Amino acid sequence: MLAGARAAGSTVHRPDNYGLGPIAAVHSPEYLEFLQNIHQRWQLLPGASAEVVPNIHPFTRAGSYPASAVGQAGYHMADTSCPISAQTWESACWSAWSAVGAAESVMSGAPAAYALCRPPGHHAFADVAGGFCFINNSAVAAQRLRTKAARVAILDVDLHHGNGTQGIFYARRDVLTLSVHADPVNFYPFFWGYANERGEGAGLGYNCNLPLQHKSGDDVFLEAVAAACKRIEAFAPEALVVALGLDAFAGDPFGGLCVSTPGFARIAEAIAKLRLPTVIVQEGGYLCDELGDNLTSFLTGFGAAA
Repeated sequence: MLAGARAAGSTVHRPDNYGLGPIAAVHSPEYLEFLQNIHQRWQLLPGASAEVVPNIHPFTRAGSYPASAVGQAGYHMADTSCPISAQTWESACWSAWSAVGAAESVMSGAPAAYALCRPPGHHAFADVAGGFCFINNSAVAAQRLRTKAARVAILDVDLHHGNGTQGIFYARRDVLTLSVHADPVNFYPFFWGYANERGEGAGLGYNCNLPLQHKSGDDVFLEAVAAACKRIEAFAPEALVVALGLDAFAGDPFGGLCVSTPGFARIAEAIAKLRLPTVIVQEGGYLCDELGDNLTSFLTGFGAAA
């Protein structure tokens, strides 16, 4: 993807180390302490696996907080697709700092900035990892933008619903969350992403899900993006975060949707017409020959229309 960003004319910068502050503005200290220390604690267990993989989860999270490494792994890890290695904490922090750096660039006057975040983040809740995600980079970027912007919108165009992002802002009215994704009725993350999830409390009406029938292509996806853009305009935000998944591509290994390579440029053009300071945060996108081309298509389309 780095080659794809360069092909779109992007200038590559290594982010600064912004410390825990921007991350702790989104994630609980209990969870961050867990992420930082769990691999070392896990290795002390008899017969421990090389990576932390939970084997038990609480039926509800209203009970006691476990003291053991095994119990905490189940408490803070939603599934087995977010194993924690010795390098996970450092990698997740640098990924989040990339998003912070992009937000700082936009707050300094750049019309848009792209953060090539790995690992991704939109499945991470305030205190739960899941789906290859540990720190919610898009949420971190949005919260950073909130230091200058009264209202921020997050538009997630990943193949999968951004359940962690939704969860973080579900009861808030200062951040509008929208997600265009494959219908979760038989697709990850299964339990979130339905159209009737509209927020709660002060956040009621500030969450919008636009699930799509599986194998939907460019035109259907663009109709949903157009609807999302109308909602964003009604919210009148001062800044935008685009949670960019490239896994909606027709040739992506998951095969959930059928967006074409030129389709990503059309999606970008539609979003760019909002004329908002925009942080583009990389989310999904699995290995296929066209992965870099799809990123080039999106970034080029966004720049052409902005």
